[in-house]
Amino acid sequence: MNSEFTIAVHSLILLAYLPDHMASSETIAKNVSTNPARIRKIMGCLRKNGLVKTKEGIGGGYILDCDPEAATLGEVFRSVSCGSLKPNWCTGNPEEDCPVSSGTQAVMDQIFHDAENHLEKYLDQITLNSVLEKLRQTQ
Repeated sequence: MNSEFTIAVHSLILLAYLPDHMASSETIAKNVSTNPARIRKIMGCLRKNGLVKTKEGIGGGYILDCDPEAATLGEVFRSVSCGSLKPNWCTGNPEEDCPVSSGTQAVMDQIFHDAENHLEKYLDQITLNSVLEKLRQTQ
């Protein structure tokens, strides 16, 4: 899994936590401890999937476009990390005569696909609001 998922969750939780639910990419980046360009890239994915919207101009920024009590981490995962469990490189060579070398990639692809389906089902059970509540309990 890549770090975009954690950054996206952190950003959404921050927006849910803020009284007006709005923040600039610079404000979010400072809170997340990353750079604003990375935040803008991730927030673009979240905007495309209906989790945030943007307000242009002075005092603008990102604002939640979802209900934190209904939006799930599964939605966030599908927005920014879908397909990220499978590594970019897989062992073996599908053109080899050896059944291990020629078959390992296809078998591993299926394993990663199944694992991602299980992860998504688990993340679909966790709302943004439940993460925010857990954070409040740690204070």
